[in-house]
Amino acid sequence: MLLNKFIKPSLFVQLCRRNIQSKAQKRPPLAFAFDIDGVIMRGPEPLPKARNALRILDGNNSLNAKIPYILLTNGGGQTEFDRAKKLSSRLDTQISPSQIIQAHTVLKDYVDAYADKTVLCLGGVGDTMRLVAESYGFHKAYTTTDVLAWNSSIWPFIHVTESDLASAKPIDFSRTPISAVFVFHDPRNWGIDVQIICDVLQSGGLLGGPWVEPRTQDVELVFCNPDLLWKSDFSRPRLGQGAFKASFQAVYSMLTGSEYPYTQFGKPTQSTYDYARRVLHDLLDRSYGPGSGTHPRMYMIGDNPESDIAGANAAGWSSVLVHTGVYDPTTGPPRHVPTHEAEDVEEAVVWAIEREREMVRQIEEEEN
Repeated sequence: MLLNKFIKPSLFVQLCRRNIQSKAQKRPPLAFAFDIDGVIMRGPEPLPKARNALRILDGNNSLNAKIPYILLTNGGGQTEFDRAKKLSSRLDTQISPSQIIQAHTVLKDYVDAYADKTVLCLGGVGDTMRLVAESYGFHKAYTTTDVLAWNSSIWPFIHVTESDLASAKPIDFSRTPISAVFVFHDPRNWGIDVQIICDVLQSGGLLGGPWVEPRTQDVELVFCNPDLLWKSDFSRPRLGQGAFKASFQAVYSMLTGSEYPYTQFGKPTQSTYDYARRVLHDLLDRSYGPGSGTHPRMYMIGDNPESDIAGANAAGWSSVLVHTGVYDPTTGPPRHVPTHEAEDVEEAVVWAIEREREMVRQIEEEEN
């Protein structure tokens, strides 16, 4: 403030404008979204080049800029805070919960409509999905375990343990209609969850109630992950939530003669990529200030052509397919063609940054 006394007002304004312009020039021309499994991690361990890739984004790059990124996964089963904490430890870098978009993160947009309505949250282990739902703001979230604790005869092929009963949230489902079924994460016991969803939808949300003509206005059904396959630390891809959805719809169709309408989130859906774009823009604005209408090029780095690449291409993003996960280049070209292919995530990051740097150089040359 003392310096301002010795600067003419007009000169002070000019210096402020130059300072603002200088900050605007540092705003990077790109932002990244990374899949996790098969790109950054394999099972519980980081892939060999993952740490280097994230260090490059932290400023050690030819743009001399800290480049924002998110981790966009069709996985889930825990809070974004817990996942960020685990990944930060494994990858030796600080990752914020705001950088984590799991398959079910987009359900935060449903809180206003269902905060005080009874919802069934499927998938995951024990009561973890209820805890995730409550962290989002759903005040009346219940799980498969709660249903079994209420009436174990709904699925008589499993023994309800004392630990299950201890973690259950007491409720009389015969008097409490369920307004929505959210398949947050991959169900652990498909039989139980298929049975319960069918019961809920055919009774208008009231378990044990008389069968009624299923109507979507009675119960909303949402799946968060369309992946048929996903890459774990096993040698071959595993069946995912997409396979569970197909199993449920097959059974429901045999029972009713029709498919129940549902909402699908997760890659490659447009809604998930729109949500991710919004988060990335917020990260950019927090780091560099409002973008004055400028939009960085979005890069999706993924290992699954059917989710990562298909979704990025449809959203108008640039896409890079790595060879460290689901996609096996020896089986032939991918059905969804990426902007570029790379052996690993570090190579993908370097290629994207150099591509953008060259574009910036060409624009500057044309302007001069």
